[in-house]
Amino acid sequence: MFELHELTGVLPALISPLRKDSKVDEAAVGRLVEHVIDGGVHGLLALGSTGETASLDETARRTLLSNVVAAADGRVPVICGVAQSHLAAARIEVEAAARLGAAAALVAPPFYYLIDQATLLAFYRSLAKDSPLPILLYNIPQFTKVVAQPETVATLAREGTIVGIKDSSRDFEYFEGVCIATRDLPRFRIFTGSDTMLLPALAMGGAGTICGAANVAPGWIVRIYESSGGPVRALLSFAVPVSQAWLSNTLEDRVSPLAIRRLLRSAIRPRRRSGISCTPGGCLRRPSSDSSAPQIQHQDGA
Repeated sequence: MFELHELTGVLPALISPLRKDSKVDEAAVGRLVEHVIDGGVHGLLALGSTGETASLDETARRTLLSNVVAAADGRVPVICGVAQSHLAAARIEVEAAARLGAAAALVAPPFYYLIDQATLLAFYRSLAKDSPLPILLYNIPQFTKVVAQPETVATLAREGTIVGIKDSSRDFEYFEGVCIATRDLPRFRIFTGSDTMLLPALAMGGAGTICGAANVAPGWIVRIYESSGGPVRALLSFAVPVSQAWLSNTLEDRVSPLAIRRLLRSAIRPRRRSGISCTPGGCLRRPSSDSSAPQIQHQDGA
């Protein structure tokens, strides 16, 4: 049994591997989960923005989540993303996530119509009432057009309505405001959703990151999380190009699953300058005398 109030570290926001017929590629889901767990991640997020949850039908969402939970096999907690335009639909998704074995639900505010803070409070309170899973708030205003203000987050946290938040706004002043507003709640989990804000987020007392780049280089992101000072600077020489490649493939610096897919495809091509090489069916490693050097493993089809 995982305790959400103790969850820290790196959680990949998993992509959703699909076949050409748009069905979930179940074998590739298993390989992806093994890849990131081998990298040392501390949990998994299925069906987040990187997982294209808003573009998948119900059958695909259920298939994807059940395969992620099965592949994780209790080694790390699995959080399920929920993005729906109204309360009833969000409630159905949370209940389904519980049945399929998720440890918690990461829920975005209702989208399409603009809502105020009072409506946002009412939404999460209604959803949390009799919810079978703990709820984390997903702040991603570039998609939902609503910001969960730090004071609103703190109110929900103190009530026990939500147990944490993932902030993907890429607004550090906002992240700082949430940390300050909930500073008297040590069990409240605050994760950054930005691939470029991990270190400052940790400096503010954040619990870790739920990020897309951990699909590609989980070991690097984990080592940055676990290191400090000099080791961090050394690791950044490897991790920064990954983040820059991720950002260069996004649309106006927004979340783009396509960027992760491009990076995973490029990861299996030889890269002489970086010392990284691999054949399509083999492994990708960076030769080094240090056995703990960052490395990526990739198998065909993932």
